[in-house]
Amino acid sequence: MRLYYHPLSTCSRRVTLAAHHLGIDLDLVVVDLFRDEQNAPAFLAMNPNHRVPVLDDNGFVLWESYAIMQYLADMTPGQSLWPADPQGRADIGRWLFWCGQDFMPGCSLLNWENSIKALGGMGPADAVQVARGEALLGAAAAVLDRHLEGRTWIGADLSLADLAVAAPLADQSRARFPVSDLANLQRWFRQVQALDCWRATEPA
Repeated sequence: MRLYYHPLSTCSRRVTLAAHHLGIDLDLVVVDLFRDEQNAPAFLAMNPNHRVPVLDDNGFVLWESYAIMQYLADMTPGQSLWPADPQGRADIGRWLFWCGQDFMPGCSLLNWENSIKALGGMGPADAVQVARGEALLGAAAAVLDRHLEGRTWIGADLSLADLAVAAPLADQSRARFPVSDLANLQRWFRQVQALDCWRATEPA
């Protein structure tokens, strides 16, 4: 299986986290986002949304990181990241949808304004957008922090939800996420950081 990705991409990271934990070796192909390779005709033929990651499994092309994570888990006999029972799967699926809909918008805004712009030489952060990102992420992170009180993982056990939601928090310091005082969230995140898959997928 070949994964088109970028090592600094949160969405790419959640896929590589899942793949490593599942024991799947991916042929990694870097798409240089800073050189606009995501808009090249060959890449757009795979993903018209011009975003990484994209999985190519012997001609089956799949984009959207959450869908790729689910696919990799479904392709792995005996795995436990993506529950087999309907209620367990619905619970983890709920948090994957929540991550995309509620958690990621604020993460993405703050990462762009406070980190990516500087890395790409695209000028200073927009204060209005930073404030908007802080409000969005602050509200979503508070929901997660309350949910994690007294829990080890987001679901009953380590799951795709933990890897998906943790991935953007790799940027929490550089992108100045307003989450440092959320004790339950930070305790849970440290547990994810201690996993072999987290250490193995750290950008070089």
